[in-house]
Amino acid sequence: MIIIVGAGLSGLLTAYLLKKEGIPFKILESRNRVGGRINTIYRKEEAPIEMGATWFTAQHLNLTALLEDLGISRFEQYMDEEVFYQPQSKFPTQIVEIPKSEPSYRISGGTSTLINNLLECLDSADLFLNESVSQISFKENSVSVKAENIFEGDAVVLALPPKLWANRITFQPELQADLRETALQTHTWMEDSIKVALTFEKPFWKEENLPRTLFSNVGPVTEFYDQSDAENSKFALCGFINSAFKNLSKSERKELVLKQLKTIFGSRITEFLTYEEWVWSEEINTFQDSEHSLFPHQNNGNPIFRSTYFDERLIISGSETSSRFPGYMEGAVISAKESVRKIVELQKI
Repeated sequence: MIIIVGAGLSGLLTAYLLKKEGIPFKILESRNRVGGRINTIYRKEEAPIEMGATWFTAQHLNLTALLEDLGISRFEQYMDEEVFYQPQSKFPTQIVEIPKSEPSYRISGGTSTLINNLLECLDSADLFLNESVSQISFKENSVSVKAENIFEGDAVVLALPPKLWANRITFQPELQADLRETALQTHTWMEDSIKVALTFEKPFWKEENLPRTLFSNVGPVTEFYDQSDAENSKFALCGFINSAFKNLSKSERKELVLKQLKTIFGSRITEFLTYEEWVWSEEINTFQDSEHSLFPHQNNGNPIFRSTYFDERLIISGSETSSRFPGYMEGAVISAKESVRKIVELQKI
């Protein structure tokens, strides 16, 4: 029995692949939902809006192959050739031409379509929500995982950001010092991000021939993109708020966001159906304070995470630990595949 801690993309894919191999498992998730940093909000008659992981590129071959395996389509993110640009507060908003870049893609139906499809392939009896792991004890031939309940297995896979397990889980025996210190100094991608999205009945930007892309050095919104659905029949704009605004209330942020967007897009921006935002630093199962400030992707993909520990009964997984594209969905897929490969090899011994 393999105990998987974390039901984000890496944890669920690990379970999906273990099931294909006929290896039993249980998944423990602290939240009351699956998906981790993938979090699509669905509302009837509105475009799905992404509060978490959204984009990938043609370089992300493992993610693309997984989507094909599950029969999930992708579509290209619309990108304007001319965009709104706010260089400084004392200068007016400009419309500038940007160089053409490699396209980004989104998952048809929303990123959570991937999570939901993986979930449908699993037995609900193998998933336990609201199980926050506090202690992992390694015995001679087994491992005991203490959450709201106690789970016994042969090995455990940590499929969550290293900073979380290093801070919040007690290990018996203790983790070796270099592993714990590296984990504490590993940046969690998106942990301080704020996503914001507005849905619309009509794409007023098309009617008025406006760019739908914004880059701003002024804020609070720093980036803004078209987030209409794959069929281009339901409409939304979505982007990021500068994390410096996280200490304001939602209503204060909303007022500043709309004030900024109104000066750029005009009064029709206020015709939105829904305003939604997600402050990831408020997610206790994503964000963890660091003793020292970390730079983006610090220690992501560090080789120390690719070793197994406690006589090969502790396997470290999750996007930040991936050997390639750490921090991204592609990294989560790669880490899951690497973890299952290790488990299968250990089963043969």
